[in-house]
Amino acid sequence: MKKWLISWVGETDHRAAEGQLARGVGPIAAALQSEHFDAVRLLTNYPHERSSQYCAWLRNLTSHPNIELTDITLASPIDHAAIYREVTAQLAHVQEQHGPVHRTFHLSPGTPAMATIWVLLAKSRFPARLIQTHTDGRVLDANVDFDLASDFLPEYLQRSDARVNRVVDLPYSVPKEFAGIVHESKVMQTQIARAKRIAVHNLPVLILGETGTGKELFAEAIHEASGRKGKFIPVNCGAVSSELINSELFGHKAGAFTGANKDRRGHFREAEGGTLFLDEIGDLPLDAQVGLLRALQQKQIVPLGQSTPLPVDVRIIAATHRDLQADVIDGTFREDLFHRLAVGILQLPPLREREGDVQLLAAYLMDLINRDSALAPEWQEKFLSPHAKKFLQYYRWPGNIRELYHTLTRAAVWGHQAELSVEDIKDNLLGLGSSRPDPSLTPIAQGIDLDAFLLNIERHYLQEAMETAGGKKKKAAALLGIRNYQTLAHRLKKHGFTVEDAD
Repeated sequence: MKKWLISWVGETDHRAAEGQLARGVGPIAAALQSEHFDAVRLLTNYPHERSSQYCAWLRNLTSHPNIELTDITLASPIDHAAIYREVTAQLAHVQEQHGPVHRTFHLSPGTPAMATIWVLLAKSRFPARLIQTHTDGRVLDANVDFDLASDFLPEYLQRSDARVNRVVDLPYSVPKEFAGIVHESKVMQTQIARAKRIAVHNLPVLILGETGTGKELFAEAIHEASGRKGKFIPVNCGAVSSELINSELFGHKAGAFTGANKDRRGHFREAEGGTLFLDEIGDLPLDAQVGLLRALQQKQIVPLGQSTPLPVDVRIIAATHRDLQADVIDGTFREDLFHRLAVGILQLPPLREREGDVQLLAAYLMDLINRDSALAPEWQEKFLSPHAKKFLQYYRWPGNIRELYHTLTRAAVWGHQAELSVEDIKDNLLGLGSSRPDPSLTPIAQGIDLDAFLLNIERHYLQEAMETAGGKKKKAAALLGIRNYQTLAHRLKKHGFTVEDAD
């Protein structure tokens, strides 16, 4: 039976062909140099010309005569369903045209979602060998020792298109465990639906997203929906020193190191029967990554100072704002651990991409702030002015929900009036994002009042120009590009500003 290598073309492969790698030839070339394959079928969602040049380089490097490239159009390289559809179509075509072949799927090139689909298909509809390329160029078999065909979404893989469409068309409802995630945007509905599905399977989950997007909130909801009876234990990997992280996670025996005066159970044993949430997993030192890999593969840990491994029943949910694939390439994160964690992947969107959610969250957080402060002496309940609400919607919120909450808290504490104005909000921003109302950031799908929006912008700049010019209309007119300061006076009056006749 002929041996086929089937793989996506990744960024590292392209960079190797373009002479941009410091060392190595990239995952695919390394695989072809390490063993013989009768045929190579490469899938790409990159521009055709770039991947075509890569294939020419690969043929020249390896002298392989049978390398074929197929262009795949994906709206997103992390859309599991789309990747699944495209890959299964390609594999079915190969099977129809060439009959039985010995398939090998390469996990290293492409996105985590692409690697996940290879694993799913290799363990179900299209049995295949799985390989990965180490950072030192070695090509290793990726042994996945659990049976995904029976453990992970078997019904989903066997449904007809009609059944899938019926599920998609059902009215959206929020599971009770996820009710604390305030949202109405479609992107969040999608991620919650995926989280609900993965929650009931005892598999690792990797949550990706910018700082402040709610990764721990999702992890807690997944734990609650999983039905696991043990505790939910959160650990910030970046907040524990590299010298103590192994003791914190796996525990230690008394005398294992200086200062270890008594036994310590460690977070894994504290989370027995429950969930261990490893936030900022990308900051985990390499030696601790080895222990975590053992816990995932063998369901065992070895406390410091002890030689006998201990069995553990702990579900791992990891999260990071980092690009773990880049860390794998750099050698700071183990590739085998990455694939172990990236079975169920959630990608939380930043607040600026959550259409309709900013004002919903602002109302929820203001209510929370008022309730938390209700018993404080002389507390006056605060609320947002209409202009302040619009400003919140236009701001980009680089710190996401966390930044929104702390900005509103500061504005509520320092604001003198019950109604918080735009100025109250601006005064309490940290200055990390654009504070200008920007029409390009307006979520047009929910509709806007364009005239009111433009008037609001005009008022904002008129006021700022007059403040900058110290009340001098001629100077303010020059700042605004208005030739006649009488025209400026007319606009000021239109917006209700008091205007002195003399400049």
